[in-house]
Amino acid sequence: MTDPSAIAAPYAEAEQVGPLVRRVLARNPSPFTYTGTQTYLVGAAGDVAVIDPGPDEAEHIDAILAATGNARIAAIMCTHTHRDHSPAAAPLAARTGAPIIGCAPLTLEDDGPRADAAFDSHYRPDRVLADGEAVAGDGWTLTAIATPGHTSNHLCYALPETGALFTGDHVMGWSTSVVAPPDGDMSDYMESLALLYRREQDTVYYPAHGPAVEKPRQLVRGMIGHRRQREKQILRQLEAGRHRIGDMIPHMYKGVDERLWPAAGRSVHAHLIDLERRDLVTSADHEWSLRA
Repeated sequence: MTDPSAIAAPYAEAEQVGPLVRRVLARNPSPFTYTGTQTYLVGAAGDVAVIDPGPDEAEHIDAILAATGNARIAAIMCTHTHRDHSPAAAPLAARTGAPIIGCAPLTLEDDGPRADAAFDSHYRPDRVLADGEAVAGDGWTLTAIATPGHTSNHLCYALPETGALFTGDHVMGWSTSVVAPPDGDMSDYMESLALLYRREQDTVYYPAHGPAVEKPRQLVRGMIGHRRQREKQILRQLEAGRHRIGDMIPHMYKGVDERLWPAAGRSVHAHLIDLERRDLVTSADHEWSLRA
């Protein structure tokens, strides 16, 4: 896989990527964020919405403010509360007076060593959007679509004026999402993919990482198929006598950057939990077996 940090990317610049939509790329490339978090500005004049303000980095926040120009920020909206998406919301709100609107805050009782690294525990929205609720501005409307799975509080935002859907990390333009228990849930994730597949009105996806998706339903159909194939692969691992996730990963992810194996293991765990709910496997003492 190409090192994302080696890809030339237009950091701290606003790019027009579609009608009513501009993008500002944060300088936080990694094996998990690709070239970085993409913040979207929605609106042409008057007032704008900022979707996924990104990490709390001065360069990125300054670039967002420069891109808005004389327009008023009507809403700062987060798809979910991972640290590459929401930490800039509070400082951006402090500098502009804009309200933070969107996904609910998330508090995990126990997520092991990942808790501090992955989740933004400081996120405090002024208004939480329920599924189907909307925020409107000058010539634009953003409607919340509940898409739990990657995280339990994940929302996508539909822009009906142009047929665009801002998909956060639920559907990305470069890779599949990590679904990491206990908050990430494969059953929810698959249901959310099916929901998006049924939305024929969405003509383009703007993900938080990677390029825009011009054939969204085709991609979603492929993602659903990919996950079903992964299920079959896991069941074959169990048939082969590999009952621990750590024993499965080297066989399932040959050729994949080993830095990604821990995340892959969490997604395999999410699949196994889903399979157990469907009475296909059983678990005991961190070992998994096919149900007799």
